[in-house]
Amino acid sequence: MGKCSGMLLLSDYDNTFCYTEKALSGSGEAAPVNPRNLEAVRYWMAEGGRFAVATGRALAAFRRQAAGVPMNAPAVVDNGGAIYDFAQERYLVKNFLPDRALWHIAALMDAFPTVSLELYHEDDQVQVMRPRAWNDQHAKLTGLGYEVIEAVTAETAPPPFAKALFVGEKADLTALRDFIRAQSWSGDYETIFSSDLLLELTARGADKGTMALKLKELCGCEKLFCVGDHANDLPMLLAADRGFAPANAIEEVRSSGVQVVCHCLDGAIADVVEAVLSE
Repeated sequence: MGKCSGMLLLSDYDNTFCYTEKALSGSGEAAPVNPRNLEAVRYWMAEGGRFAVATGRALAAFRRQAAGVPMNAPAVVDNGGAIYDFAQERYLVKNFLPDRALWHIAALMDAFPTVSLELYHEDDQVQVMRPRAWNDQHAKLTGLGYEVIEAVTAETAPPPFAKALFVGEKADLTALRDFIRAQSWSGDYETIFSSDLLLELTARGADKGTMALKLKELCGCEKLFCVGDHANDLPMLLAADRGFAPANAIEEVRSSGVQVVCHCLDGAIADVVEAVLSE
């Protein structure tokens, strides 16, 4: 029995485990993962702890990065839409968008002509409607190309979809979110911001908090520790026995009752491991 036996540590990837903000904004390249994080995670696992990433990225958009992350537990992907075991290369849990989402997404794109859309399928297919510079930066970061579609129809974009990602200005995305919440079908979905420019649409119950608790159960762990920087991380931070945030996290996260550690660039995950083991 090691010091971390029975413990599951889940970390968001972008701007928590690895600082990617400059790459996403087009102002530079993603920073390398701080060696402190890699050393801390390897120590955590050597001491019997389970570690994995819980990312807003779809499986296909995270696959290349996953190869460089030491993990001994399945990962949460698609912003909580699924749990995927990279060791076995298979889904353990899936909660994808219902097929009727096709018509709802099509209606949203008609109602909000200034918003772009990324559609993620169960396989590695990504489709984009109204691509903009951000989509190109995202594709460069993930190493994953996309197919441009002119409209969302059963012919151009057949379901199922793992998730939908709306890209636009914060005001437009807020209006889109409020529009969804006013619809009779809003109960089918979760809507949450993963940055000021990104609004995630997943199936009801497909959030990082629900999947973090499910993964804790699957791993047979007694304690859950989570770390993240943005609003889409709040469900798992609140579900955790103890939540953490890097200093670069948004104010909503930093003021949510979590313990704030150092900036992502300085090795936030290492600080989390040190804090847990100092209890």
